[in-house]
Amino acid sequence: MGKVYEAIDGRLREFVLGQPMFFVATAPSGPGGHVNVSPKGGAGCLAVPDEHRVAYLDYTGSGAETIAHLRENGRITLMLCAFQGPPKIVRLHGRGRVVTPQDAGFADLLAHFPGEPARGLRSVIEVAVERISDSCGYQVPLMEYVGDRDLLVRWAERKSDEDLAHYRATRNARSIDDLPALP
Repeated sequence: MGKVYEAIDGRLREFVLGQPMFFVATAPSGPGGHVNVSPKGGAGCLAVPDEHRVAYLDYTGSGAETIAHLRENGRITLMLCAFQGPPKIVRLHGRGRVVTPQDAGFADLLAHFPGEPARGLRSVIEVAVERISDSCGYQVPLMEYVGDRDLLVRWAERKSDEDLAHYRATRNARSIDDLPALP
């Protein structure tokens, strides 16, 4: 039977920070549009600044659905699954905001992550967590974590600042539902 938690502390915090990947779900307002689920991962890309907040590093990618949905309505859920060890799924429901390098507070958020972020960082997604729950995860397969992929990092390292800005302006400015994403 699942449990609802008051805060992300102790073993729950260890579990959250110990998962090499997680999933992010958002949706536009109203009955239309596309629900989006994105896998996220990489060493050090998720942080727990306090018991009711999480944040993750958001790198330049093929789309900007999460950013567009957060700008429209702020609703977000993160799901973390144990692929090794005892079965467990944790869901963090909350209100998210997009913090870009140009925004006040960006440096303060970045300080919660270990080391320097990789090239291509376009924002930090911060989530004010309103509901924390777990479930059994009995159907989640056991899988072996081999390591992080470096393809996105290598791709971004080959791009100039102007190339990255152009990519974001042409491919990350609007969502697939034509919602505004990156300016």
